[in-house]
Formats: sequence, C-alpha cells, structure tokens
Amino acid sequence: MNTFFDALSALHFLRPAWMLLLPVIVVFWWWWRRHRQAGTGPTPHIAEHLEKAMRIGTQQRRWITPVDTLSLMLILLVTGAAGPSWSRMPNPLIAQTAPLVVVVEVDQGMLAQDVPPNRLERAKHKISDLLATRSGADTALIAYSGSAHLVVPLTNDPELIKPYLEGLTPDVMPQAGDGAASDALTLAQEQLAKREEPGAILFVTDGLSSADRDAFSQQQDTTLAFLVMAPGNVGTPVIDAVDAERVAVSADERDIQRLERLLAAAHRRALLNDDRLAWEDRGMWLAWPAALLALLWFRRGWGLGTPSLLACLLLLPWPATLPQAMAQNQVAIRAQASDESHTGLRQWLVDAFLTPDQQGRWWVEHRRYAQAASHFQDPAWQGYAMYRDGQYDAAAELLGRLDSADAAFTQGLALIRGHQYRPAVQAFEKVLSIDPDYPQGERNLELAKRILTYVEESREQSDTGQDDADDVTFDNEENRGQDTQVTTKDGEGMLTAEQWISTLNSNTSDYLRQRFAVEARQETTP
Repeated sequence: MNTFFDALSALHFLRPAWMLLLPVIVVFWWWWRRHRQAGTGPTPHIAEHLEKAMRIGTQQRRWITPVDTLSLMLILLVTGAAGPSWSRMPNPLIAQTAPLVVVVEVDQGMLAQDVPPNRLERAKHKISDLLATRSGADTALIAYSGSAHLVVPLTNDPELIKPYLEGLTPDVMPQAGDGAASDALTLAQEQLAKREEPGAILFVTDGLSSADRDAFSQQQDTTLAFLVMAPGNVGTPVIDAVDAERVAVSADERDIQRLERLLAAAHRRALLNDDRLAWEDRGMWLAWPAALLALLWFRRGWGLGTPSLLACLLLLPWPATLPQAMAQNQVAIRAQASDESHTGLRQWLVDAFLTPDQQGRWWVEHRRYAQAASHFQDPAWQGYAMYRDGQYDAAAELLGRLDSADAAFTQGLALIRGHQYRPAVQAFEKVLSIDPDYPQGERNLELAKRILTYVEESREQSDTGQDDADDVTFDNEENRGQDTQVTTKDGEGMLTAEQWISTLNSNTSDYLRQRFAVEARQETTP
C-alpha cells in the first residue's frame, strides 16, 4: 500500500503539453452527444413524420455509443503521449542496487535446533543465498550478541564475506547475551552513511529484547527489515511492534525472494529523490487498452467516419515514443530470453521492435552481461557490460576512448580488477577532472592510490630481499573476486588465493575472536 501511495505522489508527465488536447476531446464528445447523436434531429432529405415512421428501436436508449469509445481511446492515447511517470529508471553506472547491511545475531539462543540444523547455521545459509542474488551490490556484515562488531565493511564481492560469515559462532563473541541490537543498528547506520545511494538494513535474528524497542521505534530514515529465525509458533513481540518489514524463515527460497522484492521496492521508493536518474516513461501501457478499443472500428455501424480518421492522425506522433516504451515493456524480448538458441524468426521479431541497445539494456537488468555486451552498440554501455562480465582489459580499452565521467569511472574499476593500479589512478583522476563532484570519485581515487602504494612497497621489499618476501600479485583491498597468485620459491607452480589461505594455521573464527576481543577492550578502556 505504501508503494502505491508513493507512486501516486510521484506521478507526473514528461511531455505535459499533450494534456492540452484533453479539453478538446471532452468538448468534442459533449458536442457530438448533444447535437450529432443519431435520432436527435431530423434528416434534411426526409420528412420528419416519414423518418419517424421508418425508424425502429428509437425507444431504446444506448448507454455506450461509438463516440464514447472513440473519446476514451483518444484520452488514453493523449495521456500516454504525455508520458506518465512515477518511478526512476535505474542507471547501473550510478547504482544498480541498494547498499545493504546484514546484521546477524550470534549468541547461544541462535543454537536452538527448532530450525534445523540450528538457527545460526540456517541464518548463514539464508545470508549466503541472499548474497548470491546481489551481484555487484555493496553488502556489509555485522555480528552482535552482548556487543556489536563490524565483520566486513561494505563490499561488492560476496566471496569476501562468506569465509567470515562461516567463522561466526557464539565462541568468537567477547560478551554473551543479546542486548547489543541497538548498538548493531548504530553501526549499520554508520556504514550506510558512507554511501550516497539509499540503503537498507536487514536483521537476521530470533527476536529483540524489550530494551531495544525504543531505538528501533525511533529509526525512520533507513529501510529496515527482519528475517526472523524463530519458528512460526514463537512470538516476537518487540519485532512485531517495530515499523519494519518482517519475513519469517522458510524451508525453501520464499523468504529470500520476498526479502529481495521488499528491498527492491524500498530502493525504488528511495530513488524517487535522486535527480541523477531519468524518469521512466510508462505511456506505453496505455497503448494496449487503446488498441482494444480500436478493434470496435471493425464492427458494422460503430465508426464515426471523419472523427475516426482524426483519431488515426493522433497516432502519428506515437511511434516517437515507442522505442523507449517498448524497451521498458520488454514483452518481445522476453521470448528471446526463454530460449538461448532462438530461431531467426524470433530474433527478427525482437529486432523489429527493439534496438540493439534496448536489447542490451534488458540483458543488463537480468544480469546476463555477456549477452548484453554482444548487443550494445553504445560504447559506454558496452564497456559497462564487459566490466560486469569480467572482461576487464577489453572494458578498460573500450571505455578509455570515451571522454565522459561515467566511462572513466567504470574504466577505473575495470583497471583495479585487472591489477592495473597506476592506470586506474589516472582514470579516477580523469573522472574528477571532468566532474569534481562525481559520486564516489574522490573515495575511489584515494583507494586506488593506497593500493598502488602498497603494491609498489611490497614489490620493493621483494626485490631487495627484505622479509624474504615472495613475488606476490596483490589484489585490490576489497578482494573483488580475482584469484591472487603466489609464486613458490622453487618456481614450480602458482597457488590460488584459496590454496594459499588453506596453508595458514589460523582460520576466520580465530581471527574474529581476537579482533572482537581487542575491540571490546578498546570500548571499555576510558
């Protein structure tokens, strides 16, 4: 219901000048009904008494007449041509999905086995499933029991979060209990404050204590949701009293699917105030009922002659809005997605209604970046699709030919992923030279410089023999999914990042236990 009222409050028209035709249509309808309706006046070539005797059915009143359907069709066409819009069109070069902070409760109560194998393990599985649906979106992880701790800051690499998620057990928490939910909420809000894009907070818990009621009730600026790990017959009165979305854990994927829909809807509502995004033209939806009304013209005696031809003239400007609207409607291209080996006829139909760039946009929205890159003709969008598909070198080369801030920003990200740190610094400097206020431009430039400095110092140590360092190819500090390779001393082979980590004596649980203990001591030290 909130989504409906938000859309209604944001409703406006992209081409409002078309609405000036609505009074003309209403006047035409009123005049025709009053003066030209059949049977309302004498026929000039037949005497009135003969005409009355020759007519049949004159006592029957027709509630719906041809002029009514024609006027309604014209109103639909004019309103559609005016470009009604109530939502923003997402731009993946700015922000594809909302940042999300996942807050998981890690205490002894979460070891209850009423949700097999236990609540905590099921929570880990659900978080992993949610991470798999958020490709390219920033996600952070916070754990709490008697104290709250940031496990992983916002990152768009789910593989970085998973090992730390698996290492979360009640033993690693320095303080027992579940009274730090409000502290975890504050930590989550601090993480989201670092992003300009609107974000959301998801609590994965089996309940809140009454002491946290006030903190959660006063939280209104951020979208808040709960994935309740307690079984359905266990009450959660504090969560029920909080103004937030509540999703109960399920044995299948329904809970994750519902969470994804809720977060996406909240993100769309938040984007209504983002002036960087274009408004989405919804006028195409009005063309379908207008087309159904036009079918009545084939009925004998239903047309109005010249007025019907005038309606056809109003259709002439309509094709100008068809390409964008058809791309948003996505009806034809859905047939293409259902079968990778589509026939030539099907592709011909898709090409007849959608441009290659519109087809590429559809693939991007459905996270099929390889197909998107093969369809795009716009180099900026094609480079972005290559970057999301992992073709970092090709994306950087293509985007380097463009002079826009968006293209330079994506080029910098691709260069970071491809371990080309010095060119990445230059790309982010180009971003700020074009647009000094570009979102995340300064932050990414600073990160690229820090990575470059770290890599160069490490290589210098390796070249001078300091610390007996091996020849290491460092990944970016957020570990965005690339395999870090380590050369063994005898030069016989290369170790992947997973193999290298497996040789360490410690695990993430030990690391988290030590780090959380240090953080807890620092908080208690005056």
